[in-house]
Formats: sequence, structure tokens, C-alpha cells
Amino acid sequence: MSNLKNWTSRERPGQWPLTGDRVVLEPLDWSEHLEGLYTAVAAPDVADIWKYMPIGPFESQKQFQKIFERVAGELGWEVMIIRQAQGGDILGMSSYMRIREPHGSVEIGCVAFGPDLKRSAEATEAMSLMAGHVFDELGYRRYEWKCHNDNAASRRAAERLGFAFEGVFRNDMVVKGKNRDTAWFAMTDDDWPALQKAFKAWLSPKNFDASGAQKKRLEAFR
Repeated sequence: MSNLKNWTSRERPGQWPLTGDRVVLEPLDWSEHLEGLYTAVAAPDVADIWKYMPIGPFESQKQFQKIFERVAGELGWEVMIIRQAQGGDILGMSSYMRIREPHGSVEIGCVAFGPDLKRSAEATEAMSLMAGHVFDELGYRRYEWKCHNDNAASRRAAERLGFAFEGVFRNDMVVKGKNRDTAWFAMTDDDWPALQKAFKAWLSPKNFDASGAQKKRLEAFR
């Protein structure tokens, strides 16, 4: 967006459900989501999800809610729960963070995918829905992804989804008693039309065989 003459502050993201063919994303409601969310992303058998995150792992549902609710509230996160469209099982979550409405800039973070969501079409659709929400529905200009520079899986995910690498902030944070260099990625509203087209083509049923395996990688459509 080059012409900002009539620019106004944007609405806050994550205030209503986002619906796709495979998944539905809902704003976090602890009274409804706690048990399923804990099982999917915070129980002891999936504790490795939190290796590179500032919080976690957690010893109980109660501790998970207490810590996560406090941190999300203090930092102003808008947390979205990811459910199966068919059946409604909770598969994971992701959050809108570093929300800067006057500048039209927001980060996606605290991406926690349970075992059934990792490396799936459902995960890709969830990420597409969250990006489309900020660009198409709310008119944001910038969408960020940041991760621990040692988190190779998160870096690969960002690049696969179309986020452009912007550099590394060295000695950026101290997390769990260790240094964190932070890798920055982003996409802009100028990038989004081509990325959105690629998401739609990749998610098409025509791109999957009878066993559900992809025929072409997402990057091949860009």
C-alpha cells in the first residue's frame, strides 16, 4: 500500500471466528476450550512444542491456564483456537501478537500445533485464514513472523508460507536462562495477492491424490 493519504487505524484482529473448508478458528474461551486445548498442545506427551517458547512446558491444566492467560493478557495477544471443521476437535492454536493498529502491523506467534495438525493441509489452511483476516478483512499492511534463530522448523515454516526473511536480531532476548537470537520474517499487503493465490491453488482438492498426499508443494504455486 503506497498511497497512505487516507490511512486510518485498523481494527483489532481475532475478534470473530474464521471459517475454512478444513478448519474453524475461534477466539480463545477458557470455559469452552481449556480441556481440549491442553490435551492438544500442553499435556506432558507434547511438551516439546514449548521448547523454543518463552513459557512452558506445563505441569497441569490449571498451571497452563494461569500462566498462559497472564502472559497473553499482559502482552495483548488475541489467541485463536484451531478446530477441525468436521467434528470440532481442537487441534492447536495461534495468536495475533504485537498488534499495532495505527500502523497496520501485526505478528503471528505462539503457534502451537498438536500432533494431528503438524504438517497437514489443515495447518496450512489455518495459516491462510489468519493472514487473509488481517489483509483482506481488516486492511493491514504488514504481517510478521518471528522465532528463535535456532528453531529450524519454524524458520522453514515461515519461508514455506511466504514470509520473507528480514534478518536476525542478535542477543535479542534471554529465554529460560539462555540467549535468543531472533529471526524476523514478514509479508506485506503487496505480497499478499500472489501468496493468497498460491494458498488457494495448493489447498484445492485437485492438488491432493486419493490418499491425501499433495501433488505439488506450496512453493511451486508462487
